[in-house]
Amino acid sequence: MRTKRCTPEILGGRLAKAEQFWEVADMVRGLVDEQDPSEIGDAYVTLCVHAGIAAADALCCAGLGEHAQGENHNDAVELLARVDKDAGRALRALLALKTKAGYSHTSATAEEFKRAGRNAEALVLRARERG
Repeated sequence: MRTKRCTPEILGGRLAKAEQFWEVADMVRGLVDEQDPSEIGDAYVTLCVHAGIAAADALCCAGLGEHAQGENHNDAVELLARVDKDAGRALRALLALKTKAGYSHTSATAEEFKRAGRNAEALVLRARERG
């Protein structure tokens, strides 16, 4: 597993990005029909995924002094679970939506839309508390 040592600047920067992605996701959520999020719901889900990844990095920095660095998302989930098992589950759920929302031809469902919001919010709140 590749990791990167954290400095206070990295922790602060990853937390700021988590907040930024989450704030914009919240704005987008206000524009989406939650019953049928097909028009811009994928943008919301993608912002939630990025908020969750940044929050996970901040949590790992705060708890372990390092964060995952690499292409293998399972490594990031595993590392985060060392800090907080519930946060690890939330990140895994978000990462499961990443490809569909960002790279496929199908739109996120209403349930996936809601799941992305719940998990991203949980991760950002945890990072805010610990960062």
